[in-house]
Amino acid sequence: MTFAFDLATAVTSNGNGVYAGAVHDGWDIRGNANGGYVMALLANAMRSAANRPDPISLTLHYLAPLPPGDFEIFTQVVKQGRRFTTVSASMMFGGREAVRAIGAFSEAPTVEGAMRHNGTPLCDLPSYEACMRRTAEGENIPLALMSKLDLRLHPEDRGFAIGEPNGNPRIRGWFAFADNRPNDTLSVLLAADAFPPPVFNLLAVPGWVPTVEFTVHMRAVPAPGPLRCEFNTKEIQGGMFEEDGIIWDENGILVAQSRQIGLIPL
Repeated sequence: MTFAFDLATAVTSNGNGVYAGAVHDGWDIRGNANGGYVMALLANAMRSAANRPDPISLTLHYLAPLPPGDFEIFTQVVKQGRRFTTVSASMMFGGREAVRAIGAFSEAPTVEGAMRHNGTPLCDLPSYEACMRRTAEGENIPLALMSKLDLRLHPEDRGFAIGEPNGNPRIRGWFAFADNRPNDTLSVLLAADAFPPPVFNLLAVPGWVPTVEFTVHMRAVPAPGPLRCEFNTKEIQGGMFEEDGIIWDENGILVAQSRQIGLIPL
């Protein structure tokens, strides 16, 4: 079976480190491609250029919104090491650069047999079945991406959706695909940006929140089932905020950490 996410993130090598593909319709918020989906597109090309399967650390700077359409990704292997390969990439869309990325690729480390200390408690979250699915209709704004996902929010964190933000800039929930695609390190990149921003629980009227910079650190390959996710914001200043995320798999193993800098909607 070919899953929707795999079709939507497919790229074709044109040789010399250049990859072609298309931003697919339906992976967007208000007509602009979701930042995590865009990161997965870049990562798919970059891991091919690196000849290594997993993005261990990946940073994107978003230079322009991305509607549906064709693109080219120009990659460059910066360093080929014994353990990591560092790759830079530039996505060209409509005659201009839309995204600039740099990342380290390898095989995601295994948890067994290595030193382990987890300082962050496992996210307090009701069961997957007990959480309500977020729909494509969203909070009075079009959320086409939600038709592709089975995204379920903690009942206590949904107040913004009915105009009653709870005053705590935190979002918790489960991430899975609507077509039951198993999760892997590529889909974790999407999960890290698929949830509503935590600042929505401070804002009376949520809107599109542009991302300036987005980084994901991969800590392990996830089990194939739903991902347990938590996102928090601590500082809002000068019209900008940070969003820190942590993602566990269904077995409670930490699989990724993320941070992004975003703009408060006007």
